[in-house]
Amino acid sequence: MTRLPLVRGFAAALVLASAVSAPTIFTTASATPTKGNPALGKPLFAKNCVVCHKADGSGGMKLTGNPTPNWKDPKTWADPKRANDDYFRDCITNGKIKSGMVAWGKSGQLKPADIENLIAFIKTFRKK
Repeated sequence: MTRLPLVRGFAAALVLASAVSAPTIFTTASATPTKGNPALGKPLFAKNCVVCHKADGSGGMKLTGNPTPNWKDPKTWADPKRANDDYFRDCITNGKIKSGMVAWGKSGQLKPADIENLIAFIKTFRKK
């Protein structure tokens, strides 16, 4: 029975360490370079994405919910979730039913490498 306080103390230390290191993990993940090749993503964007996101990335199409994002607007990129490749990977793979975004990866229309290339191309719209 004397081990219980020790176990609680160890568990508390693990929780604290996780909470302290979490911001570092998320910052590092978003700062890593994109895996894809924008040159290979451009034709995929032209074929699959232009209808809703426009050729220049300015978006604005309202299909069902919110309008498609304007990737040329710095305010769009100021949103921390959009600075993370995981956000794009999820949107392109699983779609967003409420907004009308197609599940390109889940449907098998785009392979994982295609999705990485698209992410790299989408990031070319970002003004630094």
